[in-house]
Amino acid sequence: METRKVAEIAISAGEILLSNGAEAYRVEETIAKVCNSYGLTGECISNLTGIFISITGPEGELVTSIKRIRQRRVDLYRVELVNSFSRKLMENPVSYEEAIRILKDINNAPSFSLGIRLMAASMTSFIYTLFFKGTVPDAIVALMISLGIYFILQKIDEVGFFQFLQFFLSGFLIGALSITVQYILPFIHKDNVITGAIIVLLPGVSLTNAIKDILYGDYVSGLAQFGETVLIIIAMSAGIVTALSLFMKWM
Repeated sequence: METRKVAEIAISAGEILLSNGAEAYRVEETIAKVCNSYGLTGECISNLTGIFISITGPEGELVTSIKRIRQRRVDLYRVELVNSFSRKLMENPVSYEEAIRILKDINNAPSFSLGIRLMAASMTSFIYTLFFKGTVPDAIVALMISLGIYFILQKIDEVGFFQFLQFFLSGFLIGALSITVQYILPFIHKDNVITGAIIVLLPGVSLTNAIKDILYGDYVSGLAQFGETVLIIIAMSAGIVTALSLFMKWM
């Protein structure tokens, strides 16, 4: 197979991985596996927003490819599909057309429906509120708030919006709604509600990936992802503090 075509297969697989929440080392290992499957040697550098690969062809020619990653999400199902694809490719290399078709199918694979994601987010808030010693009414309020916030975030994300402003507004709404509900229903504890509602927005997978990348020696990618995680937490915290500062004066 032409070196250029192998590069296209490799970078397509890496793009799916990185844009769906995979670690940098996993992206680099997968690209190396794809190249080895076709008897070629490839080098790859992956960071938070881009993939850079260089493949040496059978006659010594170099093919370099760069892919900019503009949108990222967490979809570990697609990550697993690409991992499975790379393992099968090592055992039985397929044609260029077949490989690209498989990768397109993976990229277009249906994710969980919005209803299931909303149910998972709201139940997570409910359980964590109880876990942090909140009452059942606190947990119900946290469930309802997280349900609304998560739905709004999903719709905003489809349109495309400044990420950190999204999390600031989410934190602000969680704080404002918690104080408002406590004002109407004095037996509700706003601190427990805020803790339970915000838990579904915390970037746990990103933080875990950042630590794993650092431990694997991918310091640029790991520190960049760690910095992004910290900024997201700061944005949410700033939103909550702003809401508390404003609404506590009025109520």
